[in-house]
Amino acid sequence: MTTGFTAAVLRSYGERFSLEEVTLGAGPADGELLVRIAGCGMCRTDLAVRRSAGRSPLPAVLGHEGAGVVVETGGAGTGFGTGDHVVLSFDSCGQCRTCRAAAPAYCDSFASLNLFGGREEDAARCTDAAGEGLAPRWFGQSSFAEYAVVRARNAVRVDRSLPIELLGPLGCGFLTGAGAVLNTFGAGPGDTVAVFGAGAVGLAAVMAATAAGAVTVAVDRHPERLALAEELGAIPVHGSSAGLPEVVRRLTDAGAQYALDSTGSPQLINDALQALRPTGHLGLVARTHTALPLLPGSLDRGRKISHICEGDAVPGLLIPRLTALWQAGLFPFDRLIRTYPLDGINEAERDCEAGRVVKPVLIP
Repeated sequence: MTTGFTAAVLRSYGERFSLEEVTLGAGPADGELLVRIAGCGMCRTDLAVRRSAGRSPLPAVLGHEGAGVVVETGGAGTGFGTGDHVVLSFDSCGQCRTCRAAAPAYCDSFASLNLFGGREEDAARCTDAAGEGLAPRWFGQSSFAEYAVVRARNAVRVDRSLPIELLGPLGCGFLTGAGAVLNTFGAGPGDTVAVFGAGAVGLAAVMAATAAGAVTVAVDRHPERLALAEELGAIPVHGSSAGLPEVVRRLTDAGAQYALDSTGSPQLINDALQALRPTGHLGLVARTHTALPLLPGSLDRGRKISHICEGDAVPGLLIPRLTALWQAGLFPFDRLIRTYPLDGINEAERDCEAGRVVKPVLIP
């Protein structure tokens, strides 16, 4: 069993990540897996820890879009074996009402398990070179590292012929955008989808909508993102266009049936609502940080708005669907990825914050 390995540690909310040698106090317990990380996506949720007002405990190893190879299993009941290739996704309890209803993204313990401290039994599983404990597993993973111990519930087996080092974002960012379109909206041929924000989540939604046969409009302020969205099958619309809702309605035959906002901008959320046709549905995937005023009449005629977490996904069902779409050339998520070595994590963060990269993936 590997007990010492390199990880990127965030020690305070305003500091850079530091590469450190960390030690795993014990191998995988019953129902857990030790995974050698082949690649881990960087998500804006990782970076939001810096603005968590102290609620996310530090020092910590972040990273929650990991993928890799199982090197050890805890017990015979995990359903996995040594050498299996796995994509890691979010944690959930498996016991609450929503988990039992196949809605693990709405687990009663989602916030505590993934964001604010993990499970009690996870505490101090990893220690630093001085023997001090690190925060419990982030999203059940802590995958900005060479190795991660995860619950088998977090892992999804994938075909060994797939590029495992690139698959990690299918566990969160790409899963969120694609799941909103395929699961929440159930979009299909002839439907119209407007995507506000052409980042990793928004472009995953564009790819899924295009694969589903929907007419898709992408709204963003960055010309290079709009150009990429157009290459992926969307009609590009600049976010500062005069009369933005009217523009989207014209391009979607009197209004979009579905709209997805990944920006959290109150102005764009209102624009998206006004761009809907009657009975249209707007999904929000970004957290708003201020009150959200809605213009009068925004929800008239059957229109609705809802928050979508993790694409309403059961990862074990959606991730194989997305890899199959990729193999068929219909979900080219690899076009959104730029890889960085693990020791380039601070450069990856700067590029991500500056919009120079859609989806950084760190390679240990």
